[in-house]
Amino acid sequence: MGNILTDTYETFMANIRLVLIFSIPFIIAFLIPLLAPLPTYVSMGGIFLRSASIFSNLGFYSMAIILLAFFFSLLFISFAFVAISLIVKSRKTKMKIGQRAIREIEKYTGRVFILFIIYAAILTIANVVGYYLGIETFLTGIVGFFGFIPFFYAPSAVVVDDQKILRSMKNSVKLVAKSPQYFLLWLVLITMSLSIVSLIFMFIAGPFFSQYIILILSSLIILPYFVIFQAEAYMKRFAILKH
Repeated sequence: MGNILTDTYETFMANIRLVLIFSIPFIIAFLIPLLAPLPTYVSMGGIFLRSASIFSNLGFYSMAIILLAFFFSLLFISFAFVAISLIVKSRKTKMKIGQRAIREIEKYTGRVFILFIIYAAILTIANVVGYYLGIETFLTGIVGFFGFIPFFYAPSAVVVDDQKILRSMKNSVKLVAKSPQYFLLWLVLITMSLSIVSLIFMFIAGPFFSQYIILILSSLIILPYFVIFQAEAYMKRFAILKH
């Protein structure tokens, strides 16, 4: 597992300028729901919707705004995922990102967008069911963890191997089952990274300003780093690239 951390770091640092540029959509994606008139809050570098407010007071206008903000946010996130994953593909295959790859960004972004929509729909259903059963946090957490397995490698499979949506999800399950250490390491490290950064800036800048500082840092550094991690882990299935 040491190799994956080294490879991720080297790819990140060798392409830091491109990574930062391609990470701008992450910032835009997080700002959309934050600036919209929605019951949102910032926590650990992410924007979250207050589900209790939605269940108790949700009209057609509010629902329309939520859906629009949600879709546009996921669209920007999808583009960032694809662009950053292309960096890993280019570095590992020793091929430049040519015009064909640039033209296919739209196709890849569309597929990744659908993947995120499916996962978000699964979480939403779990959240709603859990709310009415009185186990909202527990049920959403369990469904979110196990439901994430088919989507962990899926965006990388779409970009690296031009796979269709269902095939990328099936392969993600197979790869996680075959090498669960990468999946678990990713979850542990991203949780630790966000937690440590949150604690540090909470102490330095206070609770109000720190949440926005963390949001920027997670968008430009933490999230892009772990997108690279996913793509690097996916590329490990090629035996020649393991060494």
